[in-house]
Amino acid sequence: MKKYAYVGALGLLSIITTEFGVIGVLPQIASHYQISIDQASWLLSGFALVIALFGPFMTMLTARMEKKTTMLLAIALFSITSFGSVLLPSFGILLILRMIPALLQPVYIANALAIAVNTSPKDQSSNRMSIVFSGITIASFTTIPLATYWTNLVGLQAIFIIQGIISALAFAAIYLVLPKVQGEKTNIKISELNLLKKASFIRSALVNLFVIAMWFSVYSYFADYLNKEKQLSGFEVSLMILLFGVVGVIAMYMGGKILAKGVVFSNVFYVIGAMGIAILLYLSGNNFFLITGLIAIWSLFYTPVFLNVTAFLQRTTAVPFELGSSLSTSLGNLGIAVGTFVGGKVITDYGMQELPLVMLGFAGVSLILIVLVSRKNEIR
Repeated sequence: MKKYAYVGALGLLSIITTEFGVIGVLPQIASHYQISIDQASWLLSGFALVIALFGPFMTMLTARMEKKTTMLLAIALFSITSFGSVLLPSFGILLILRMIPALLQPVYIANALAIAVNTSPKDQSSNRMSIVFSGITIASFTTIPLATYWTNLVGLQAIFIIQGIISALAFAAIYLVLPKVQGEKTNIKISELNLLKKASFIRSALVNLFVIAMWFSVYSYFADYLNKEKQLSGFEVSLMILLFGVVGVIAMYMGGKILAKGVVFSNVFYVIGAMGIAILLYLSGNNFFLITGLIAIWSLFYTPVFLNVTAFLQRTTAVPFELGSSLSTSLGNLGIAVGTFVGGKVITDYGMQELPLVMLGFAGVSLILIVLVSRKNEIR
């Protein structure tokens, strides 16, 4: 049923609000804790590293659990730790509170996708996946800009309160709407992981990783970049985050259409777009209207990224669906961590103005890898 996909999207919205909501307020976090922006970014990259390192194993460990219960447990952790963060504990404790729910983030996504796809007609599976992933898009133009705006207005606690409330609402929706769905009859066997050693899988995995790293080398520092490099005020940054999300609605629809032309075509299209955006970011000045147009274009190409890389890994490898979804999430989050780390190092060593060149470099590597997969795996 389609409503199951929408409930899955609401849960993903709450997760994305928690994971990426800090992007818009990293300058405030750095100021509150009196740390550098690259140190503050560990709230994002640390979260991502936990998912990257433990995601597939958590998916295997929970494979036999009833899916609705697993999803409820994951969302409960997000809500509890968000409300705990409202107290603004030390930065180390705040980092731990971020890492705890990250353990079950890929588990939630894998189960939400499985329920949405398995309860839909076969020809609607891509549509159901797109609906679930729309939670990312909706968060981009609702909860994330809202959290950024209120944090600028009333203080740092606002973002954690919003995260906790959204997660609590998602918990209620899952509890009331989703049916109980039996877990897998058998756990994923360790022997099945042998296919992860195959060159065909490694090539596809590297595409997943580098495409995400490409975007997050700059996007992780979105607010600070627009503030310091493009001279936008806190309110104007909030508006840009809102614009980014609103355009993302169109972008997600467009992304589904382009994906239908093939996973290789789709990923090449978006990587080439990223190259153009990186060049424009590097060469553009501080004109507000020019920046606004550039942000809109940026969103058009960025928003479908998770849908594209997940479909790429699913369709270019023989990994079972739930494990494939989890691996894609883990690899993507490793990409977030890599992109955020490299971007932070460049900011520290060379300055904020050089960030787009990092994005351009990752895009070049991604394009080479996609072409390699296309030729070696014989897919399009």
